[in-house]
Amino acid sequence: MKKRIVEVVVISDVHLGTFGCQAEELLNYLNSIKPKTLILNGDIIDIWQFRKHYFPKSHLKIIKKIINFASKGTEVIYITGNHDEMLRKFSDTKMGNFQLVDKVVLELDNKKTWIFHGDIFDASIQNAKWLAKLGGWGYDLLILINQLMNWCLVKFGKEKFSLSKKIKNSVKKAVKYINDFEQVAADLAIDNDYHYVICGHIHQPQITKKSNKNGSCMYLNSGDWIENLTALEYKNKEWELITYQNKDIKTDKLVDDEIEDLDISLESIQASFAINKLIKK
Repeated sequence: MKKRIVEVVVISDVHLGTFGCQAEELLNYLNSIKPKTLILNGDIIDIWQFRKHYFPKSHLKIIKKIINFASKGTEVIYITGNHDEMLRKFSDTKMGNFQLVDKVVLELDNKKTWIFHGDIFDASIQNAKWLAKLGGWGYDLLILINQLMNWCLVKFGKEKFSLSKKIKNSVKKAVKYINDFEQVAADLAIDNDYHYVICGHIHQPQITKKSNKNGSCMYLNSGDWIENLTALEYKNKEWELITYQNKDIKTDKLVDDEIEDLDISLESIQASFAINKLIKK
């Protein structure tokens, strides 16, 4: 399968290690592209909800695929989020084409793009982490129920339905939170003369222009790989929101075979970070 060459790709909120993660679909998407730069904008590995007895082979393949990208020349930038905040102790670590950071600014065609996860705006995470973690477990359970419901709907020839989207769109506080999140991110970007600001965290894929009395900028959100299955791609001097479609992208078997040759584990990744950090000191 011929791969699409893309200058920059941004994905976020994959939540590897949870039941809701759509790892096979993400692998299909990653197999269809050849990015010059891959931005992993937080919550890629869900350390909050990590279970020793649950980390499917398809989830491990995503990690191996990312390492495969880096080994073949793609610049891979992993931005930490709240569900993988444990990795923040290793921030500013760099190994070859892979680097771990808390935020990044890219210069794209003379326009500055500010990229960070966005959990810094979430008061529940900053002040009541236990509540945020409880909400994460509840969301995972909701996704499981939704998957069962959609399986039944498909069996009866009905369209799939998203419970969490329905809840988010119908609860006024949820809608207000999303709007406030987007505007705060945009206001900060405008104050710092950024043309683009890209976040994840809220699982709401978006490209929209935001303005205030000081100016304007483009706000973008890469969505997630639990429900929306979306990514941001930068090519031909503009950003595009890509939504994965099962019928449009198929697995590249040759690439999967290459991935199997990479001997990597979560423990070895953590050990590499630790060793590199000690060397820096």
